[in-house]
Amino acid sequence: MEKILIVDDENDIAELISDILEDEGYLTVIKNNGTDAVNAVKEEDFDLILLDVMMPDLSGTEVCANIRNFTSCPIIFVTAKTNLSSKLVGFEVGADDYITKPFINEELVARVKAHLRREGRCDKKKSNTIEIGDIKINKESFEVYKKGEIVALSTKEFELLTYLMENAGIVLSKEQIYQSVWKNNYGDIGTVAVNIKSLRNKLDTEEKYIKTIWGMGYKFIRV
Repeated sequence: MEKILIVDDENDIAELISDILEDEGYLTVIKNNGTDAVNAVKEEDFDLILLDVMMPDLSGTEVCANIRNFTSCPIIFVTAKTNLSSKLVGFEVGADDYITKPFINEELVARVKAHLRREGRCDKKKSNTIEIGDIKINKESFEVYKKGEIVALSTKEFELLTYLMENAGIVLSKEQIYQSVWKNNYGDIGTVAVNIKSLRNKLDTEEKYIKTIWGMGYKFIRV
């Protein structure tokens, strides 16, 4: 369930927005001043933030500029200000969109859904890529890069590298690796060591990333 932060010093408006969004299945958190909003973003993860511009302690633009240090989620200003200069300032400090007060409920919901969909597509794209140190893999295109240069791997080498990087920091036994990558309980488990050696020759000659944990297995190191 997506969690949305609503920031408005007028609690009646904040509660109205909360009711509208919770009817759509979203979880909402309300803060009535900028300081509390900044602290909330430092302490919690939000999927989207609706932010009033005109507030007494910290303005919405000040809050936005501050919290951009802690979050990359969509920020939508909800404001009575309609002049172009105010909007340009908002975009400059990191806002993604504007909704003008008084707003139409359906438009508010539509904009929130649009930004969350867009964020979801970005997250999906990010999830297809794993990057640790100077090694980067793209699971969608089956490409591997070392220091920006593409490295040719066999299918099994690619699957093995993906499994190791997805479980970086965890010691994996040869049995775990073989069952997860080769999906076979009865083959030659020695093929794991053969493919580890091949990966090292192609990507990790200094054994900086793929460490042998004697008596246990292998671990991909985050550097």
